[in-house]
Amino acid sequence: MHSAPCAFLILHGWQNRRPAGHWQHWLAGELAGRGHHVTYPQLPDPDRPDLQAWLGRLGTLLEAQRDTRARERVVICHSLAVLLWLHAVARAGARADRVLLVAPPSGEVIAGYEEVAGFGGPRATRAQVGAAAGSTRLVAGDDDPYCPGGAAELYGRPLGLATDVVPGGAHLDLDAGYGPWPSVLGWCLDPAARVRARNG
Repeated sequence: MHSAPCAFLILHGWQNRRPAGHWQHWLAGELAGRGHHVTYPQLPDPDRPDLQAWLGRLGTLLEAQRDTRARERVVICHSLAVLLWLHAVARAGARADRVLLVAPPSGEVIAGYEEVAGFGGPRATRAQVGAAAGSTRLVAGDDDPYCPGGAAELYGRPLGLATDVVPGGAHLDLDAGYGPWPSVLGWCLDPAARVRARNG
């Protein structure tokens, strides 16, 4: 591993108050323990999130990440935060060195929930996503109830993303058993690593 630290920004999804058992919470601790800069914020009003408020907070967080002068700036998004990132890429030209997009919900599902319907329909193009980071990887379960069309088909192919599909991973959240997740840590430490099931 390189001696210089990286800066990691970890972004949660809808109704997520960063429970201690969640893989993102675990990952934040693992990365910080290795000497990296880690930011794992509570985003505003997670039960009834407002897209503009979340975009504003993301812009501030990305600016702070740039100020760390880290060797590499990495953004890791789960669920609704994936749509947040895509909106930020399309609207504000968000930038990072590497991005991991985990378990995005489909637009159809999002439209069915009044609390988060405003996050639907990010218009990020393949070119915009490609320009936003040196590499962007998508990870999703093959049976995610929040993305019945399949994330590889709805996001991976249209956006030209390298994609890891996790068999039986569902929404890759705490309910699906995703506490400690060694292969996500592996990807954080080595960009060439693939992301697999938590016990894979």
